Amino acid sequence: MKIIARNLALLILVVSAGSGIRLNTAMGEIGNTGAVGVAAPEIVSPVWLNSPPLRLADLKGKVVMVEFWTFGCSNCRNVEPYIKQWHDNYAARGLTIIGVHSPEFEHEGKIENVKRYIAEHHIRHAVALDNDFSIWKSYHNRFWPALYLIDKQGIIRYTHIGEGHYAETEWQIQALLAER
Repeated sequence: MKIIARNLALLILVVSAGSGIRLNTAMGEIGNTGAVGVAAPEIVSPVWLNSPPLRLADLKGKVVMVEFWTFGCSNCRNVEPYIKQWHDNYAARGLTIIGVHSPEFEHEGKIENVKRYIAEHHIRHAVALDNDFSIWKSYHNRFWPALYLIDKQGIIRYTHIGEGHYAETEWQIQALLAER
């Protein structure tokens, strides 16, 4: 039965790959990507850009979006305008966006290249560098881009893999911000 379920999950991922997918179920994500309903792992990085180091423990009471991305990923670039818009629209209302830059290729791991990209693309939210993929692994992440919305108590409440579902993601942001 496990083999059938795993193959079905793989088929869904392959079929959905180009359009972006959102598979947040009570059991967690297909492919073990950031189970919804569990406490979000802490984000620990020796290098932060646009911000001093942030700790989820210190962000209790805020909604946090964690975005796994890398600057060379075309899908990440297509999501970028929405991330920036959400930062602009909701930061003052309690949304903190943390971009976790996990490089796919060697040149993407060089801090100078990441800094240049952030400056050229006017990215203003916090970015943690994850060259060793330790944050990536703690979230059991497997995709670029991947979004994780964390509620005010530090619980992952929504995930989205890939592009698309922008209105739904924004609705989730608004709903989490409205919670007491």
